[in-house]
Amino acid sequence: MPSAERRLDDSVRRTLLELAARSVTHGLEHGTPLPVEAAAYPEPLCAPGASFVTLRIMGDLRGCIGSLEHRRPLVVDITDNAFAAAFRDPRFAPVRSAEVSDIDIHIAVLGPAEPLTYADEADLIDCLRPEIDGLILRAGHRHGTFLPSVWDALPRPQDFLYHLKRKAGLPGDYWSDDLRVWRYETESFPDDH
Repeated sequence: MPSAERRLDDSVRRTLLELAARSVTHGLEHGTPLPVEAAAYPEPLCAPGASFVTLRIMGDLRGCIGSLEHRRPLVVDITDNAFAAAFRDPRFAPVRSAEVSDIDIHIAVLGPAEPLTYADEADLIDCLRPEIDGLILRAGHRHGTFLPSVWDALPRPQDFLYHLKRKAGLPGDYWSDDLRVWRYETESFPDDH
């Protein structure tokens, strides 16, 4: 979300980044996410939330795991996703203790998903808001999501949609009546820009 619409103040953001970092360290020591008691935290941390936690080392992706549905307290969602990004992202070997001091943590807190209505692919592309929308795409049992930060690499809406279909395991030119798309916004920190 744009900074003018920021929902989390700086102290809450710092708390979430610190908890994510502690969850990675706790995972190295204990093999589990950092246990947190959500009731001990103020709103909005104890309210249901969805997040993605991205780990980078020297700018290179090192892990990224997230949730699309607001099913558990935000503070729990972030600590669990930080652990999973470090140790359960199937694209990477688990984080090693020698890497922890080099990890940069980025958190994206997701707003609610809104279904998009469109007549065809051209209409869908016209609905997209570059640099604002994250998308969830589902077709049958295939699904995928792109966070709004992916617009940096894929700034053209048709490319964004094409690559999201590919991520979901579909051909880039796939179109069917069973294709469903939702949009969501994120509040990301540290700030991307």
